[in-house]
Amino acid sequence: MIVTRFAPSPTGFLHLGHVHSALAGWNRARQAGGRFLLRIEDIDATRCRPEFAAAIEEDLRWLGIDWDGPVRVQSRYFADYRVSLDRLAGMGLLYPCFCTRAEIAREIAASGGAPQGPDGPLYPGTCRRLSAAEREARMARGDPFALRLDMAAAVARVGALDFEEEGRGRLRCDPARFGDVVLARKEVPASYHLCVTHDDARDGVTVVTRGEDLLPATDLHRLIQSLMGWPEPAYRHHALLVDAEGRRLAKRDGALAVRALREAGRSPAEVCSMAGH
Repeated sequence: MIVTRFAPSPTGFLHLGHVHSALAGWNRARQAGGRFLLRIEDIDATRCRPEFAAAIEEDLRWLGIDWDGPVRVQSRYFADYRVSLDRLAGMGLLYPCFCTRAEIAREIAASGGAPQGPDGPLYPGTCRRLSAAEREARMARGDPFALRLDMAAAVARVGALDFEEEGRGRLRCDPARFGDVVLARKEVPASYHLCVTHDDARDGVTVVTRGEDLLPATDLHRLIQSLMGWPEPAYRHHALLVDAEGRRLAKRDGALAVRALREAGRSPAEVCSMAGH
């Protein structure tokens, strides 16, 4: 059975880009007689708001987009993600990183720069080189830290990876280009990369439909899936909607929010058409 999902972050109101993405997954599931799930990815408490989560559900219902089963709200399940982090730690693949963003920037500048990954300069590995005794001492005195994935060790453990991109066949993965990514920190107890792969596996998602801007992240997600023994879904990365100047639609584009279009008298069918469906 085909299982797809729509997984927005409640940091603002839905806009046409979200509608395009939601309909991509919804149509894929409904046409195949499958299931379509709704997930609220609200792990970042500093940016996410309950009122936006409620508005997402309301706007989807107004558009005629229904979903199967209860809505999964990620912030309610940090204990589940902690179990996955503990498993990775048990494999010897996580290490505490005590560096602040400012310290990382200074080290990169002092070294004359750093390799660039999909998310910017790669972490230089400062805390990876700390001894076990140094790590334990700093943790014991309460120094704040994040948990990073030892990328070289993780890649060595799983070997070559690829994934199925609908319409393009098997694509090779290169997760090492992300460097030692953060999988948890104090203000966000589990990262997007860990939570999304955990929940796709838990919910039995068979086809991940999402914007092409997330295509690079699939390399990292396949690595986590392989490390954890989770199933490999197929992927379908759709083109992004852009404005008249060719810029990707974002929450700042208030005039293109579903709420604003509703208030302007647009019908659900018109909004779906404007979103490319």
